[in-house]
Order: sequence, then structure tokens, then C-alpha cells
Amino acid sequence: MKRILNYQIEKEWEGESAAAFLRAKGFSRHILTHLKQTEGGICRNGSRIWLSERLHFGDVLTVTFLEERSSENIVPVPMKLDIVYEDEDLLVIDKPADMPVHPSIHNFDNTLANGLAYYYESRGEAFVYRCITRLDRDTTGLLLVAKNMLSGAFLAEMGKRREIHREYLAIVTGKTEAEGTVDAPIARVEGSVLERCVDFQRGERAVTHYRTLEYRDGYSLVRLKLETGRTHQIRVHMKYIGHPLTGDFLYNPDYRLMDHQALHSHYLAFRHPITGERMEFTSQPPWQGLWEGREEDGEETLKSCHCSM
Repeated sequence: MKRILNYQIEKEWEGESAAAFLRAKGFSRHILTHLKQTEGGICRNGSRIWLSERLHFGDVLTVTFLEERSSENIVPVPMKLDIVYEDEDLLVIDKPADMPVHPSIHNFDNTLANGLAYYYESRGEAFVYRCITRLDRDTTGLLLVAKNMLSGAFLAEMGKRREIHREYLAIVTGKTEAEGTVDAPIARVEGSVLERCVDFQRGERAVTHYRTLEYRDGYSLVRLKLETGRTHQIRVHMKYIGHPLTGDFLYNPDYRLMDHQALHSHYLAFRHPITGERMEFTSQPPWQGLWEGREEDGEETLKSCHCSM
């Protein structure tokens, strides 16, 4: 995969080095090293230059990212992908249930990574898999994938600074409070590879905010926003307060409503890593019809729940 960026040099950068300019744009040492090792990676007005060379007002600085080898150990597998948005730098995908995000010992050829490897192979493009916002296997909805080294680095930093905003919808058992915050540390259950639990001695801090949208026939539809990003955080926290997700094989294996956990990544918003444009996406859960078919006891509707908390 190839990505080319052009920068018009303004007066303020007269006499400054190419390295200083690119560092100010957020280019890390690792990325600058990659560009130095790429043929034609850094050019000024069409001619290759060293990072130490000085820039002048009106110059056009061109950087070229070239990755000719795809991710190793990811087998390309044809599968249906719901690509909500794609440009040269990123993908937004609406993931179905029963699709792991990354390959593992027991999930070698049935993951999102396999599907994307095939998608780009069929277009004759190398693709390095960089999933920015991960979802559990049976969690549905929006996730973000970077398409090149630079967007991957920028989006990863934005994630660390909590600048990628996500909201979830879930169906939980019982009638929840109108709104609340769960502040309870999460740790791995001793002896288990997958299961997590609230543990005030060993756990890492985890904070989940929720708001009840509707209550119907013994179940609540809730909107959730994470302040931290621990593994299984929503699933563990809702069980901890006595309202586990319906259909959750690990924390509440009650399949009367559906055969997988009712958790959906409904809202995704961030600044584009290259252009700075605000990007905003929403997705309705695949179980929307099931929920709306239940006896109602609430005021808000599923379609109105993408507003920030």
C-alpha cells in the first residue's frame, strides 16, 4: 500500500530542517526512520533530500509511505464485510457477531483480519493490519482500522488521549437506574484465560457511565460510555451491578432473547488523523427489531440514543 502526502512550506518554516517540520506534524522517530529507508521517501520539489536539509518558503515537501509486504500469518479469506467508510488512511467497519477481530490459535481464518487481507489482496494491494478500536467476538458495530503507518500512529495516540469517542447500546436484565457510573477495578479471574471480574485488590481502574433509554418486559436498553478501556469492561461492570447483558455466554448465558451478547458499538467520532476533519458515524444494532417488538415501558427510542451523555 502506498500513501503520498504533500506539504506546502509556509514562511514560518523558512530555513528550518525537514526533520523539524515533520516532527512538528507529529511524525515519530520510527516513522522518520522508515521514510529515510524508503526510496524517494522524502522529496523537496520532486528531488530526494536528507532530513537535515533546510526548507524554504514555497517548497513542496513530499513524503511517501510504501509498504510492499502484507501482515504475516494472516491468511486471506473471502468474507462479507460491511465497510461504512474508506479513504486512503482509514476504514470504518460495521462488524457482525461471531467475528473475532484478530487471529488466534482457535480463530485462524475466521477473523476480520482475514477478511481485510483478502479484500486488499483482490485489489492487488499489500495491507498491514492495524485495528485501532477493538471489539469482542460477539460484540457488533463500528470499529476503526488504519490503512497506513502514519494514520495508524496518529490514531493510536488519539486513542491514548481518549480522543476517539465511542458509545455502546446494550440490552441488560432487569430495570436499571435512570443513569449511573460504575467505578470498579477489573482483573483476570485466576485460572481463566478469558474471564474477568471486579477485584479491588488486583484490578486495574475501570469506569463505565450508563444511561437507561427504555425498560421493556424485564429488560433495559442502556447507552454506555467508557472512561477506560479494560477487557470485557461493559460486560463485567453490568454484571457487577446486577444487570448482566442478555445472551452473554461468559457472564450471563441466558439465550431467551438472542444467542449472543446484546452489545453494539453504536456511535464513533474522531478527528481525521491527516485532514483534521471531524468524522462521525452511527449504526443501529442488528437486534433493533427484536427490541422494538417487546412490550414498552419507557420514553426514549432506540433511534434517538446517539447523543453524547
